[in-house]
Amino acid sequence: MRVNLIKEVTIRKFAQKHAPSANAFANWIFTIKNADWKFPEDVKKTFNSAYFLGQSSRKIVFDVGGNKYRVICSYHFGVNNVFPFVSWIGTHAEYTELCKRGEQFEAENFQNYV
Repeated sequence: MRVNLIKEVTIRKFAQKHAPSANAFANWIFTIKNADWKFPEDVKKTFNSAYFLGQSSRKIVFDVGGNKYRVICSYHFGVNNVFPFVSWIGTHAEYTELCKRGEQFEAENFQNYV
């Protein structure tokens, strides 16, 4: 199924502020847009370092740029399309702090980041 990345502008803004990340995120976006995912497990075939948060959270964490950056996406598999929605983006260190606070599971906290 076609993958439609929601909030791509969030990634582009982050890459502008963090110039060293620009190529890594450009490659990540290209890969996302050319992916063919029918099931959540297909995401792992495209990005073997991606991991799902919780059993029913419908969120996935992507490692970008050789483990330097993280993107958390909520996702929905529709009839003909997959919709990953960028919920949070940051550096590996920022993600580590997010995890320490336990916020990666709480959707209401994401509004502070995107």
